[in-house]
Amino acid sequence: MEPQLRMRQIHLDFHTSGLIDDVGADWDADAFVERNRVAGTPMVLLDIPLLFETGGENYHTDFGGWEYVRGHESDPWRTVPDPSWAGAPALPVREGWVHHAYDENRTWFREEADFPGPRTMARAARWLAEEAPAADRFLLFVDEFDPHEPFDVPEPWASRYDPDWDGPRVIWPPYTADAVAGGHLDEATARHIRANYGAKLTFVDHWLGRILDELDRGDLWDDTAVVLCTDHGHYLGEHDVFGKPAVPVYGTLGHIPLLIAWPGRPAGPVDALTTSVDLHATLCDVFGVTPGHRTHGRSLVPLVTGDADSVRDWALTGVWGQRVQVVDGHRRYARSPLPVNRPLSMWSNRWSTMPIPAYPGLRLPRPDDRARLDRMPGSDVPVIRQPYGVGDPVPYWGAAEVDGRHLLFDTDDDPAEEHDRAGTPAEAEMEELLRHALADVEAPDDQYERLGLA
Repeated sequence: MEPQLRMRQIHLDFHTSGLIDDVGADWDADAFVERNRVAGTPMVLLDIPLLFETGGENYHTDFGGWEYVRGHESDPWRTVPDPSWAGAPALPVREGWVHHAYDENRTWFREEADFPGPRTMARAARWLAEEAPAADRFLLFVDEFDPHEPFDVPEPWASRYDPDWDGPRVIWPPYTADAVAGGHLDEATARHIRANYGAKLTFVDHWLGRILDELDRGDLWDDTAVVLCTDHGHYLGEHDVFGKPAVPVYGTLGHIPLLIAWPGRPAGPVDALTTSVDLHATLCDVFGVTPGHRTHGRSLVPLVTGDADSVRDWALTGVWGQRVQVVDGHRRYARSPLPVNRPLSMWSNRWSTMPIPAYPGLRLPRPDDRARLDRMPGSDVPVIRQPYGVGDPVPYWGAAEVDGRHLLFDTDDDPAEEHDRAGTPAEAEMEELLRHALADVEAPDDQYERLGLA
């Protein structure tokens, strides 16, 4: 008889952050609150500064408990550098392409354990040891910003993969295409940035071990599901791209890890297509919650238990105002907008300023007299729908130049996505799949027109 899952789940979300999201991403606030209620003890531990800025929407307040670990990236934790810097493990670094609050914060760390990632991991392990035993069931959500940049770690981690680097370290990668070919980076600096990313991965993996050790110590594996995931990848020279500039979502950015430990199930790979919105559906399934309106995710429970070998045939991804992409597990098709990239609309029921701390003057264009009340597809949730015409300022995600070029890759034969097969008969098949996928999520009519699919 398999061990009983007592609705105990640990959700570990490691960030590379940014603006990539699934088209028609799922969210049901009522289901979220109900899921937390039936979870018994829902707790979130996070060090994500974006969620505490305007536009973060305070979702943490719907948990039974929450704790925010200060000091990462854009968090204005400290307003000046430590005047003494005495004993700080932070190494000399080059000035980044923009200034971040972290540049002050890092000077106040006194030891390795003071960095935000280690503090978050250690706090999660402590919660499991000290507070979880009092709960018959719980949901622990650890929302960890690492291994997002800055790729900043103390020694001995810092020199692990580039011991011969001489001079201030490069912890803030540029966001650029044609990085080396265009002269934005030399080969040595590109290698150094990759090494620093590797050091950050190894560093946070080491501290994640604190949580796994506590799962061992508390014998929690027998009745607790553990999910480890991320939001997206990060270009480190693939296609000569660094960061997350306005380029197609290649597999480097869009093909993300998902690891699930499930009571009573042996370790092994699951060769099935999944997408981030499936995690919402999975949590609802585990905790017996039915969303109040239509969502797009598919529960992964049948995959994990071995009762199914597939839960979906396609997945959508993209960046607002840019390409829309569909994957079927074997091919990736990136459909570019027409050169005019219109019609285009912003849909929101919380029209926030969406600040970017590095660019304090950048804000969303305010709604004008063309804005109207509409409904999110598949729901009765009212939103403001703001259309944009040719020449209008648009939210910065969609301000990139459009080249009108579609891309198609056979990811089985060409995993590096170097051979574009757009224009072959296979493109017609993927174009039809994209139409089907957009129809299935009830995409707005704007999408079909701007993508040349009307």
